[in-house]
Amino acid sequence: MAISMQIRGRSARIAVSGRFDFQTHRDFKDTYTPLLDNAAVSEIEIEMSKVYYMDSAALGMLLLLNERAHAANKPVALVNASGTVSRVLEVANFSNIFNIRRMA
Repeated sequence: MAISMQIRGRSARIAVSGRFDFQTHRDFKDTYTPLLDNAAVSEIEIEMSKVYYMDSAALGMLLLLNERAHAANKPVALVNASGTVSRVLEVANFSNIFNIRRMA
């Protein structure tokens, strides 16, 4: 699993690849936490095109991020999820909580 972050304009994109599970908890939190305090960032995108597995811990991490981002008035979007990951998000009704979109 790898996590990287890039800020473009007012949007921060966190790219997650590989397995998104409890093992990623610390790295994921360490990546998004500074973005919540960064006044230059107005939206956080989670790039998921290279995630091939996610479990309930990953869903919980996304919900926790969303809760904290909401408190900071920063929407969270889940971007480019496909295959099994897309189906997991659909079954969990994450489209009712997050903006889920496909981008290039």
